[in-house]
Amino acid sequence: MHGFPSEFGVGCGEGMTGDPCTRRVMLQEELGGGWARCMTCMRMCKIPEGGVGFCKTKKNISGEIYTLIYGDISSMSVNPIEKKPFFHFFPGSKALTVGSWMCNFTCPWCQNWEISKIPPDERRRNYVSPENLVRITRVEGCEGTSISFNEPTLMFEYSVDVFRIARASGLYNTYVTNGYMTPEALRILVEAGLDAVNIDVKGCEEAVRRYCGADVEHVWWNIKEAKRLGVWVEVTTLVIPGVNDDEECMRSIACRIHEISSDIPWHVTRFHPSYEMLDRPPTPIKTLEKIRIIGVEEGLKFVYVGNVPGHRWENTYCPSCGQPLIERYVFTILRMNVTADNRCPSCGEKIKLIRGKKVSDF
Repeated sequence: MHGFPSEFGVGCGEGMTGDPCTRRVMLQEELGGGWARCMTCMRMCKIPEGGVGFCKTKKNISGEIYTLIYGDISSMSVNPIEKKPFFHFFPGSKALTVGSWMCNFTCPWCQNWEISKIPPDERRRNYVSPENLVRITRVEGCEGTSISFNEPTLMFEYSVDVFRIARASGLYNTYVTNGYMTPEALRILVEAGLDAVNIDVKGCEEAVRRYCGADVEHVWWNIKEAKRLGVWVEVTTLVIPGVNDDEECMRSIACRIHEISSDIPWHVTRFHPSYEMLDRPPTPIKTLEKIRIIGVEEGLKFVYVGNVPGHRWENTYCPSCGQPLIERYVFTILRMNVTADNRCPSCGEKIKLIRGKKVSDF
């Protein structure tokens, strides 16, 4: 996912501060005495002059907060939308996916720790303007954009600019996120052109506080609010032995998703040892299968087993009659068996699915 083709003109240019990657944060509050509060994510860090926030990408310069990673792209790749994972949003399409540096969570199992745990450094800037990113998206034949790899909320200002240009160009825009943005940040993202989010529910209250240093209730609020605002929502839970794999926790997550909408796809994915959590075994496949049953018992229509290539539950089945509707292998669609108006061809059940160029029928 790393690397930058030279023909796309990646490199530093002029910006508001002489550094194109350093831009004034949109959402902030001046507190006096040189202090300011960042209002981008729910940590709402109070930062003294010269200091940085929890994520190390926000710095107080002369009493105002600036982001240090505007357009500072650490990673770029063309991905199938299924890789996010999105299974019911533009299936079979491709998204130009980019990330930057750092995170506002402390997860010790991070799969992308090479960028999410590394602070920005002005000596290795890889600046891509929003206009150029959209141009690359079109040149690469992608149907949309995705801000991902590390936590996209840290690239809030850049996302807003990219989304506006991309939407005007007929492209969709997606976030793969831990769901910790503030209500105002979410509202602005939606107004700018955010079409879909995959939000990672990392566990229940105790596990999220202990391992991620966060309050999971903020995550649930954003799932509910994104759905209310008309954003397509899918949820992912990385199932980690001894962290969040107990039945009570998994049933609680399934129940809360159902309270928002039974049509929200839930991806329960297999953990593989990574970063600082090398002492745990990979998630047993039987555990994932059991959790899928729990999700169905709690009323969810679409529960998927992820990170298990070739598993039958990476496919979509009609929740009414069980007819196979979308057959997949990893991130490739092998067969689509849904009518033009998104119904099961066997029983007529309406399937919540977005296809084509028009984002509608959420």
